[in-house]
Amino acid sequence: MKLYVLTPSKTPDINQEVLIATKLFELGLETFHVRKPRYSTKELSNYLEKIPARFHNRVVIHSHHNLALKFNLKGIHLTHTHLKKKIRLWINLRLIRFKKPNITVSTSFRKLASLYEEENVYHYVFLSPIYDSISGKFQAGFNEHSLKAAISKTPFKIVARGGVDGSKIENIVEIGFDGLILNSSLWSSKDPVQFYIDILNKFKALNLTAE
Repeated sequence: MKLYVLTPSKTPDINQEVLIATKLFELGLETFHVRKPRYSTKELSNYLEKIPARFHNRVVIHSHHNLALKFNLKGIHLTHTHLKKKIRLWINLRLIRFKKPNITVSTSFRKLASLYEEENVYHYVFLSPIYDSISGKFQAGFNEHSLKAAISKTPFKIVARGGVDGSKIENIVEIGFDGLILNSSLWSSKDPVQFYIDILNKFKALNLTAE
């Protein structure tokens, strides 16, 4: 079962956030998604510089994708804004993949129809919202029967996003997701590192390996 962590879009304390991320890497986190939509290229570059270089190959960025080459990152995530600029996106992707053939490319879906209609050019995709949000800002967007049917037929590797915490892991496995991503549940907890450790323990209790 793939386990991902996604940053908050806004960061009141960058140093503290990077410190937490570093501890998660040390605990074995393989993929850390950095989503900072309001950051300039320079701001995102400064953020990445704070992450120890030995962990850069576990980082995926959601913007300023050329930085993936500068920092030798794991991957890039394409947002709705990127996908609207198809020609520019195609040129940038071709250049990045030429220079870094093994880079991962992911995106996000909010409709089950996308699992059938979109071209499968991604290593994995986030699907949301799967559960009611931790913050209470949105409600689950799909019923379990529809999710199971879609996941059993789509060629995509689907990652559950939205309202995910330790209590949802067993259900996520049952539905058939390839992985899950932690966001608000982790960052809003009193101790994000301990929260992550608790997730790992939940994985072990279910005989799952966090990848």
